[in-house]
Amino acid sequence: MPLLAKLSWVGTVLFCATAIPASLEVTVFELPAAIVALVLFAAGIITCLWGLAVAINRSRHDAIGMGGLFFLAGSAPKAVQRSFMASLFLQVVVGFTTASMRPFTSLAFGILVAMFGLGVAGLWGAQNGEFEPRAST
Repeated sequence: MPLLAKLSWVGTVLFCATAIPASLEVTVFELPAAIVALVLFAAGIITCLWGLAVAINRSRHDAIGMGGLFFLAGSAPKAVQRSFMASLFLQVVVGFTTASMRPFTSLAFGILVAMFGLGVAGLWGAQNGEFEPRAST
């Protein structure tokens, strides 16, 4: 498993370990859940922008599509794509589920965590994805 995929899973596990107990009204987890969600969101923005910068540089020679870049569709081995997308899926499900269990609380920040999974996958795709060469004009 690539290092960025492991990082995505570490973030997902940390998010789940704080958001799920907080949604069950274990009050000691409410602040850590919000902090983890916001830190993962910020890290997601950074990795997303980093991935976009790398992809822009590569796009001079490679035809990079958004589906291949962020969702690794056709640009990554299936096992790698499954790992990133499973982590992203879990972030989305846990984020929306916990936020809906206790609306209007700090758990609402959990819906932002998916930016982390998307950003890390996009960075991996930009660095390691296999894309078709750009057609010459």
